[in-house]
Amino acid sequence: MHRTCHPINRRGPRKGKCQRDVWPALGQKQQPRWARTAEQNCPCRRFMKWGSRNEDRERAWRASRDTKLEPIPNCEACAKPTTEEVKGWSQSFDKLMKNPAGRNVFREFLRTEYSEENMLFWLACEELKSECNKHAIDEKARMIYEDYISILSPKEVSLDSRVREGINRKMQEPSSHTFDDAQLQIYTLMHRDSYPRFLNSAVYKALLQSVSRSSSES
Repeated sequence: MHRTCHPINRRGPRKGKCQRDVWPALGQKQQPRWARTAEQNCPCRRFMKWGSRNEDRERAWRASRDTKLEPIPNCEACAKPTTEEVKGWSQSFDKLMKNPAGRNVFREFLRTEYSEENMLFWLACEELKSECNKHAIDEKARMIYEDYISILSPKEVSLDSRVREGINRKMQEPSSHTFDDAQLQIYTLMHRDSYPRFLNSAVYKALLQSVSRSSSES
């Protein structure tokens, strides 16, 4: 004998209606399998999960704002660069990064590109490598991880999975060199990606013009 299926089992939930509200009066076991699957894949459920993750990220950021590393100054203490130094920065990224004034100007440029965290991470790693006290190393390593490695941080730097996995292993027993691979990767990223744009930026050109003018006047 031919059985006629109930229309709702054939059509599924009515178009335009949230799938989570299709079976409000039925228990979980009474719902047909497609309804339970539809509820799990419901767009509003996925949106709620996405919103929850962003709320978690924001809460983590707010909670960690007051427990960061010892504040890195807005500007490293340094003398005004000479014309020769500023011109030298265009010849070598290493020269730029070894010069405090160069790092300050480059950091100012990175801020305009919303990638200042790369320089901040690099500086934090340099600070960690100069630390000898075990307790201080543990604390600073944890802070660097929370500030720049954690996916919950708004200042998370871009690292590949191999480097991230290595950091996670090393964080079980942090040392002053826990982030060496990550620091090198970010250094390379700044060199290849940001540095060429910096040399063509208004920030660098204005400084070069300023120091050249000062040099000629003196």
